[in-house]
Amino acid sequence: MPARPSRRQVIAGVAAAGALISGRRAFGQVIRPFIQEVAPLPIAIPNFAASTPADGEVGAGVAKVITSNLKRSGLFAPINPAAFIEKVISLDAPPQFASWKAVDAWGLVAGRMSRRDDGRLKAEFRLWDVATGRQLVGEQYFTSSEEWRRIAHIISDKIYERLTGEKGYFDSRVVFIDETGPKEHRTVRLAMMDQDGGNVRYVREAHEMRRPRFSPSTQEIMYMELGRVYLFNIDTRQREIVGFFPDMSFTPRFSPDGQRIIMSLPEGSHSTNLFVMDLRSKSSTRLTDARAHDHSPCYAPDGSRICFASDRDGKRQIYVMAAGGGPAQRISSGDGSYSTPVWSPRGDTIAFTRQGGGRFAIGIMKPDGSGERLLASGFHNEGPSFAPNGRVLMFFRDPGGSGGPSLFTVDISGRNEQRVPTPGFASDPAWSPLLS
Repeated sequence: MPARPSRRQVIAGVAAAGALISGRRAFGQVIRPFIQEVAPLPIAIPNFAASTPADGEVGAGVAKVITSNLKRSGLFAPINPAAFIEKVISLDAPPQFASWKAVDAWGLVAGRMSRRDDGRLKAEFRLWDVATGRQLVGEQYFTSSEEWRRIAHIISDKIYERLTGEKGYFDSRVVFIDETGPKEHRTVRLAMMDQDGGNVRYVREAHEMRRPRFSPSTQEIMYMELGRVYLFNIDTRQREIVGFFPDMSFTPRFSPDGQRIIMSLPEGSHSTNLFVMDLRSKSSTRLTDARAHDHSPCYAPDGSRICFASDRDGKRQIYVMAAGGGPAQRISSGDGSYSTPVWSPRGDTIAFTRQGGGRFAIGIMKPDGSGERLLASGFHNEGPSFAPNGRVLMFFRDPGGSGGPSLFTVDISGRNEQRVPTPGFASDPAWSPLLS
């Protein structure tokens, strides 16, 4: 278990506004992540109490998912349950805080699962500051039995938000390309999962499928299959064709309101230009007209600008221009070739893939090109996608040879790289907006 941080270490990452509890420096202060290194905060998450064995199994599963979520964030150090003195906590009375101080817990999550007469699950939880004995959060939720993992993600987000001052990202989905079987004859499927790799389900199987995208405003997916671009509604499972683009290399991206898509279309052998299509009328507007290859466009979260990659200056670099077209400003300046730029949901950074010297790096820079930082490097890292809060990136890495690609996450400081478990080979991840 990581060493317990000193109060001074914790306060170094704390935002003062509204963060103090009763004037004391306590666990409930808002920890600003990724600004500087702060030791992960010890937190105890016992199994949720329950009145029946079946509900007890669900309560244990909820606690396990919350523990995994917080640990994977890199900001929390869940305490091994074997050390717990008080194993299960009743919500009808305050915890025995002395027992939790004895195991060096700074925070404590207590919960209870119960069943209503209509069969729905009721989940209750409280977040406690062990040092002060203060309750920081207390909420309850109702759901169907099969949605218990989502309740665990929602509770994880509440804890994360209360203790970091920023929105969480756990109650979200990832769509990706799943591959199984031998390399010369693999089965390719469009798959979707919870952000932690759980609850995998398959949307569609096809011989050729490329780069799915999540709408930032609805639970819709866009993907390419055999030259056709499709919209797929997750809730209704209805599929709609957007258009036939046999020479398109990159799946379009949505506008922030989900009403338009922006794409790159080749025109002969010497140029690829950017276009915007209205999804209702299917009418298109040209944005660029250059003898160059402009591709991989992506909107800023406020819809005012776009970033894209282009070889108009020779090597492929990243450019930014107004969403309606006009002059483009080159913002990248490093060696090598840049591709797959994607704007952070926060609007403060642009992620990219940078290739050079036989290596592929995932990096970020500010929209003016300053502050470039490489977060992950190796052979064939590609396809960054931001978490809904803009603090974590998911990408895929393909080592080549007889193996296949896998998904990874890394935070925007370049720390805490982790592999995301998937049933088979996985590539081209796209993160959804928050579900709640």
